[in-house]
Order: sequence, then structure tokens, then C-alpha cells
Amino acid sequence: MLDEGSVIPYLTKRGLLSGNATVEVLTGGVSCVVLAVKSAQRELVVKQALPELKTKAKWVADQRRAIVEAEAMRVYQLITPDSVPELIDCDEANFTLTMSRLPNTCTNWKQDMLEGRIHPEMGEKLGKILAQWHNTTAVDAAIKAKFMEGELFEQLRVSPFYRAVADKNPNLQQVINSLIEEITTEKIALVHGDFSPKNILATPDHNPIVLDFEVAHTGNPVFDLAFVSAHLLCKTIRTHSEVEKEALATTALNFLDSYRQTSQISIAKSLPLHVALIALARVEGVSPVNYLDEPAQQKLVVITKAALLDSTMTYEQLFESAQ
Repeated sequence: MLDEGSVIPYLTKRGLLSGNATVEVLTGGVSCVVLAVKSAQRELVVKQALPELKTKAKWVADQRRAIVEAEAMRVYQLITPDSVPELIDCDEANFTLTMSRLPNTCTNWKQDMLEGRIHPEMGEKLGKILAQWHNTTAVDAAIKAKFMEGELFEQLRVSPFYRAVADKNPNLQQVINSLIEEITTEKIALVHGDFSPKNILATPDHNPIVLDFEVAHTGNPVFDLAFVSAHLLCKTIRTHSEVEKEALATTALNFLDSYRQTSQISIAKSLPLHVALIALARVEGVSPVNYLDEPAQQKLVVITKAALLDSTMTYEQLFESAQ
């Protein structure tokens, strides 16, 4: 595994760097080593997949996801070049990607929202980007065939989010099993698989740039819609500010409205159920969020379990209940 001491010789050997450089350790979430390298000529980010994720519960995942990520980046760059970093190198033997570093004027969307900097237009722009990705890949047989294998999605999303919650809630197993069936058998388009605020940077004029494509797979677009919406639901429940709650809910509604206006694929009626389940997994799953206090966790559990037992609840009603 690469570290601060070995990354410069590694890049030099691969012909990606010459001369002196400085190294900065970036947060890689729970799944990767991420190092920023700056020389007089260029600024790079090196990302290497870990064989075991850094979570409280044991979570092993295939390092091949780095190769999947590189292939997905190439696809998404062709569709929305301004919304994806430039991939410079993929080292398949060491499960390592090298990409251009984005300007330091970009901020992390998750951190922005947690600190009260909420710009609902981000939701609108993300909805359009995601719809473009789904539209383009849904009609491209070659792309769909390339990402058809679903084992990484099972390891990184279905098992730690859906199955983990089902194991703890026997009364929810029937509805959860139907949701699992929907996202694992319906092969509609290329799905990002980790469309989360932590993986989205915002430019100073609130344009999103999306990162982290290692869970990309041919599947059901409802998962991408639900994954980011669940994060927005958690953040709506977290804050005590009515202004922030309203802004976050507006961001979510803007996101879905924009997606609906751009998408050529029908939005699954089960979307609110997926949102509720993924949000519930952020408390009861393998990878809980770290920003919800005990009362917020209890509120989230009550809201999401009620939604999972009520198939008539709408997306809008789910966010109303969080305010």
C-alpha cells in the first residue's frame, strides 16, 4: 500500500512525475488511501483501494473496484466533462488511480451542508447530471455489458445497507427483500452507486463535480436517486435550524424535479422506500453516519421505519416528516 514516503518514487517510476514534490494525505473515507502530490509542473491525486474498509464492523471488499472506477470515470467524462475529474493513469496491478487534482477553491458538499452553507441549486444541477448519465448509458449496450457484474455492488451496498438492516428488523424483511430484488435484477443503466454528498465537490459558483466511481454497475437508477436523497434526509433531521431544514428539503425536491425533467427513464414508485431504507442503514447498518446525536438517530429510526411500513408515503411527505 502506498503512503507518504512511497508515493513520489511510485509516480516517478510510472513516468507521471519528475523532480521534487510535496505530499499531503487526504481523507479517503473508509475505502481508500488518498494522497495529493504537488510538483512545480502539476498537482495530482493518487487513490488506492484498501482490501478491508475502515469501519467498526468488519467489511471486506474486492480491490478490483479501482479498475471499475477508472472505467466508469472514462464513461462519465465523455458525457459531462466538466463534472468529473480527469483520469491520468490506472495501475491495475496495484489497484491505483492517478487523476488531476481539482482547484483548492472547491469545497466538499457534505461539509458545506453540515456547516450551514446550503445552496438548493446544487440539487437542481446534480439532478440534471445524473439524468444525463442514466439516459446515455441506458441506450448503450456496450457500456451496460462492461459493468454487468454485480459482486462489488453486493459487497459495498446491498449487504452492508439492505441486508444488514433486514437482519436487525424481521418485520421489515419482506419489503427489504423486494427492494433488493429491484436493485439487483433490473439492469437499466450505469449506476454510480455512491452518489453521496461526501463524493461531491462544489465550485465557488455552486457547480458540482462528482468523485468516487468504484461502485459503478449496470443496475437500477433508483439506487442513485435514493442514495443521495437519504443523505439529504439525514441532514434535514440532524439540524435544529428551521431555515436549514427548509433549505435541505428544497435541495432534495429540486434534485428530484430536475432529474424528472431531464430523465428519459421513469422514476420507480419505490423511491421513497429506498430513501427510507438507506437512511435507516446510516444508523443500523455497517457504516453509520457520525453526525447524528441520539435524539436525531431516534427520530430518523421512527420516520424511516414508518415509511417502510407505509408504501403510500411520497418522497415529499418523507422530507416533510423530517422538518
